[in-house]
Amino acid sequence: MKTFLLFVVTALAEIVGCYLPWRWLREGASAWWLIPAAASLALFAWLLTLHPTAAGRTYAAYGGVYVCVAILWLWGVEAIRPSAWDWAGMAFTLAGMALIAFQPR
Repeated sequence: MKTFLLFVVTALAEIVGCYLPWRWLREGASAWWLIPAAASLALFAWLLTLHPTAAGRTYAAYGGVYVCVAILWLWGVEAIRPSAWDWAGMAFTLAGMALIAFQPR
């Protein structure tokens, strides 16, 4: 559970770090949004170092959690309700993440 929560926090840091520049570029938000975006991306990079396994395996497993957090972001922040296909995709990516992250060592 601790590993999964670390993946979720890592994904949130990356999404915030990418969403703020997106808002700046697409919606004309203030360029000041780039400062917390950079801080969030730095936090994201640091959080990746806290994962206890090899970098490649961490990135592969993290990708599954990132997909799920991004869909939940779509719903919670952008107010777009996920489709049945989104939910199915989330289930598949979480299953893949679990296979990679929680394999016997």
